[in-house]
Parts: sequence; C-alpha cells; structure tokens
Amino acid sequence: MILHPGVKINLGLNILRKRPDGYHDLETLFVPVSSAVHDTLEVVHGDDYAVTADHIREAYSPSQRVQAISADGKLMITLARKEGVDWEPLRDLCARAYFLLAEDFKLPPLKILLEKGSPVGAGLGGGSADAAFTLRAISEICGLELSDSALAGYAARLGSDCAFFIYNRPMFASGRGEILEEFDLGGCFEGGGCADSLSAPSHAEALVSGVSPALPFRVELVIPQGISVSTAEAYRGITPGIPAVPLREVLRKPGSWRERLLNDFEPSVFALHSELARLKASLYGRGAFYAAMSGSGSALFGLFRD
Repeated sequence: MILHPGVKINLGLNILRKRPDGYHDLETLFVPVSSAVHDTLEVVHGDDYAVTADHIREAYSPSQRVQAISADGKLMITLARKEGVDWEPLRDLCARAYFLLAEDFKLPPLKILLEKGSPVGAGLGGGSADAAFTLRAISEICGLELSDSALAGYAARLGSDCAFFIYNRPMFASGRGEILEEFDLGGCFEGGGCADSLSAPSHAEALVSGVSPALPFRVELVIPQGISVSTAEAYRGITPGIPAVPLREVLRKPGSWRERLLNDFEPSVFALHSELARLKASLYGRGAFYAAMSGSGSALFGLFRD
C-alpha cells in the first residue's frame, strides 16, 4: 500500500495555560493542505515486494537513506531524505505506530518505507501525518478494521497533532491538540475562488503553492532553508494567556484575521529568527490577505484570493 501523507497549517494558535503534566493547553484550527510538499509512505507484508524500495535505491545515496530491523525481526523500516536522516529509524513515528498497535494486536512482519519530502521542524506536521497514515495502512492491510475514532485514539498517544491527520479535514483542536471537533468554515468567506494547485517555482525559500478544499483561496507555503525550530525551543519563549476574543469567534470573521487571528509562537520565534518576520511581510507584500507561521515554525503560509 502506497500513501502520500500531506501537511497542515494552523489558523490561529493560542497557548492558554501550562498543565500539571508539563504540556500546554492550546486551541487552534488545523487545516489540511495539498501541495508539492508531501511524503511517500509504503507499508507491505514482510515477504511482499516494495515498489518504493527500488526508487529509494536509485534516487538516494547511501548517506541519504537508513534502514533498521526490530529486535524481534518483525519490522523492517527504511527512511530516505535528500538532506539525510539524522534520527534512529526505529524511533521514527512510523515505527512507533507499528509498535503501538503491536501491543494490542498480533501483527505480521511488515516493511515500512518512508521517503521524506516534507520538511522537518517546520510546523507543518509531516511526521505526525506519517504516523497517522501508518496506523491507517496497518489497520487496512492487517484486517484490524479500526474505526476513525479508534485510530485517532492511538494517534493521540503518538503526538499532539497526530489524531488530526486521521480525519484530514478542518478540525478545531483543544487540550494538547488531541481533542478535536468538526469545524465548518463554509459561510465565513466572501468571494475568492479556489485556485488549482501549482508546481513549485524556483525560489530561495522553497515557495510552494497548494490548495485546501476547506479554503476558497490559494495557499502559498514558504519553507525557509536552513531554519528549523524545535517545539521545545518555541515553547521556551511562550507566556500563556487567554485571548480577549475567543478563537472560534475570530475564525468566523475573516475580514479581521490579519489583526486578530494570531499564532502565539510568532513573537518568540521571530525574535530568534528575524528572517521569518521578513518572509511573513513579503507574503503580505505579494498580496496575501492573511499570512502567518504554521504551528511552532519555521514554515509560513499566505492565503491569496487570486
């Protein structure tokens, strides 16, 4: 089974309070985006031929790919990334998804092959998408017949935004990001037709155009080269607080988004990486009606009516 995990953007991100367990309560609207930025994930039975394996061998040098086999020999995982893979394959979220399901089900030997096209440390949720798609793939090929709610329960144990990618449609998130509610953006917008996805133009900051079925606008992603922001780094500069206007209310009034739809991570992250503030301003300069950093950064996005 071959899947293409995508990415998400955050419309608003309020950090409300620190919790006794060390995490933070937050609220945000997760929105999926289809673009040239995605991963390629293949999950097959251990004795099956994996199509992605040949591609990885041909497209990636030995320094750009890694492979590992679990101690019991039941999982083989292969990771490939143009920038190289600097993390242990068996600790990758895809492998952790397999081990999590293996605690409750007798899984057969499997091969997981992941080609990373989405950036790491960019706030786009690529790793979380990989985990969610792996859970769904294993459920299907192993006949587990897990419902979306069951899969989301497992996903929430892997990461705060993993459960969102099980549903892969706009979701209002609270708690650590794992409490999800349907959120209909319909009726919020006036005018603006959804443009078709465009191929990525040449740009120093990896400018990528895409679409989201939930938004009647073109979505432009800006992925800064050489800037990666860890979640821990982003949280260190946060002062939690309750916003004056609830996020749900702000979302219902797109005309005020530029002034009122805020990402609480931006001040501290921009202070560390001033280039990101410049890139956000450049999105407005090119005609975006709204621009923001996604998640804890470093990727930014702009919404365009054209």
